[in-house]
Amino acid sequence: MLDFIKKYYTQYQEVVKYLFFGVLTTLVNFITYYLLVFIFKTEEGALGITFNVTATIISILFAYVTNRKFVFNSKATGKKAVIKEMFSFFSCRIVSLIVDALIYLVGCTILKFPSFIIKMISQVVIIILNYVFSKLIVFKKK
Repeated sequence: MLDFIKKYYTQYQEVVKYLFFGVLTTLVNFITYYLLVFIFKTEEGALGITFNVTATIISILFAYVTNRKFVFNSKATGKKAVIKEMFSFFSCRIVSLIVDALIYLVGCTILKFPSFIIKMISQVVIIILNYVFSKLIVFKKK
């Protein structure tokens, strides 16, 4: 059994690492958001939106660092190369955010599916999309 696990981990270690750090990124997002809510004792109005945006930015930064170092083992060096890579990462995340919003809009507004189901479907699509973007665009091997 251990040999079976080793074989498949070796074969799919990049995907396993991507999913592991994706879970950690989600935790960073939630913890940051709820920590801000706890400190400021509100989540309403503009502060709630600000907290959500702040948590998202921090979690994307965390995702970039962990994906760069532990998942895709980026070889980019020098300030210019790293800034280019980071810009590419953030740009791809903006594209996936737009796709997420479109899935939600079509699924909930037009097709009238429950938001929970659409959110689950959307997250699966976004996880796959972000992996493909990272693999083929951001951290592509030369």
